[in-house]
Amino acid sequence: MAEHNEATNGISEPELTHVAENPTTFPAINENDDPRDLNDVLKSLPSNVVNDLLSFGICVRCIFRVFGVRGCIYASPDLAVNNLKDNLNSSENSTTAKETKVCRLCLGILQFRFVDEKELVVKKDSVDDMAVLIAEIVKKEGYQVDGFSFEVSVPPILLENDNSFWSYMKSKFGSEPWFQEKLHTERISTKDALKFSLVSPLENLLDCKSNMSSFRIRLTYNHTKGLNGTEKCSDNDERESNLVGEKPFSSSLENESSDWSESLLEMANEPCHFTCFCYREPYYFGGRYLKYSRNVSQTRWIIDDERMGEASVEEIIGGNILQACRGDSFKFHAAGREDIDVRMLGPGRPFLVEVQNARLLPSELFAKDIENLINNVENKLVRVRNLNLVGSHGWNLMREGEAEKQKQYAALVWISRPLKDEDLQHISSLKDLKVLQRTPIRVLHRRSPLEREKIIHWMKVETIAGSSQYFLLHLCTQAGTYIKEFVHGDLGRTQPSIGSILGCRAEILQLDVTDIKMDCFLA
Repeated sequence: MAEHNEATNGISEPELTHVAENPTTFPAINENDDPRDLNDVLKSLPSNVVNDLLSFGICVRCIFRVFGVRGCIYASPDLAVNNLKDNLNSSENSTTAKETKVCRLCLGILQFRFVDEKELVVKKDSVDDMAVLIAEIVKKEGYQVDGFSFEVSVPPILLENDNSFWSYMKSKFGSEPWFQEKLHTERISTKDALKFSLVSPLENLLDCKSNMSSFRIRLTYNHTKGLNGTEKCSDNDERESNLVGEKPFSSSLENESSDWSESLLEMANEPCHFTCFCYREPYYFGGRYLKYSRNVSQTRWIIDDERMGEASVEEIIGGNILQACRGDSFKFHAAGREDIDVRMLGPGRPFLVEVQNARLLPSELFAKDIENLINNVENKLVRVRNLNLVGSHGWNLMREGEAEKQKQYAALVWISRPLKDEDLQHISSLKDLKVLQRTPIRVLHRRSPLEREKIIHWMKVETIAGSSQYFLLHLCTQAGTYIKEFVHGDLGRTQPSIGSILGCRAEILQLDVTDIKMDCFLA
């Protein structure tokens, strides 16, 4: 079974920064406290308990989190077993402290031991070395960074380790005042301790602050075996916080304490697999496009490996934005679409480009440069107006107006008889004309056979000098009206039509969209 991981966002979350209101004998180090307080913290710890934990193969940072210590002390360069031993209030019977290879609680995560992608065991000597490794990955990918959100994903086995360990602690020290006073309520997870360790050095290396940024640094740790030697999986991100203080197993505490000691011997020889992944949440560019060619589709159009049209609006606009942002991919969204042979004129059609994992930080000036780049291309197939950075709320702007929008068109029409003056008056007099349209024959192969009622709000005829059978039909319609079918009738599938209104054959020769009545991305 594939292994899943638990993850949290940056350390700004309330549950990660909460400190108990009642002070205790073990100082809760704030994230901004000076690391020189390390000696005071170490001397406040009960030496018999610390030596007991060291003898079990628990690393220094895990010992700190056992006692609920928080903050930048985890980033101290002095967190080695020898330093810990020198500062302990050691008793005569204290166990000699030795650096364990792989911590039996965090499985090397807080010791910066891990297995890399080449299946090699790696040991970073300090928190700074680990932070440098992560910062180099960010810089190698070429990200511009003005802030970052730090995420950690750990295997579910760490939660089981912690819960078994707490049962052991309760069975051995549960009657002592310091345990009842502190350890039963204040527990720091491996994830939180790792964040306390790395966030401050990363802020210095990347020259920016950790916050709820759209740029995310995600550390993922995996381990293949659970406590019983079988694979474990979990996709519940809340288990670590929800199970704090709960007793996970039904056996007695005495049995749990001995089982815990034995069951983790094998685990302690194998660190976690580690990967670091950086990504940026999507950026959204909104604007309006105009299409001047009758041989350009809105999106890339391929039939039987043959391209239809000479280009697409999607590729011209989205491709230029993607290249400028140095993103991985993009998605193009528009408020409706026109056929390949229909021009888009007037103020243009609203669109949204979603850029995935951009390396660069765009700005309003950046967007204006892209707009100028697209508009200065020699072939002038497509033009962009009002291109700007918008948030994800751009979706709402598009959707709000899409259903209720009105559209205006200009159609070049031919009829089988000369146009009369009364025809002009009759067509112009029709207001809010209800039209019943069955799915057009030309799109039946890809759309359901439905019957729709649409409204033609107004029409106006513009005659063409020297021609009695050709004219321009200007009309405003409800969104979703099939204009071509409204002109020629689609073999009676659209009623009424221009042909039926004039009592003759009518054909549409050219069609332009001249306006889309939507408020978004106008200026």
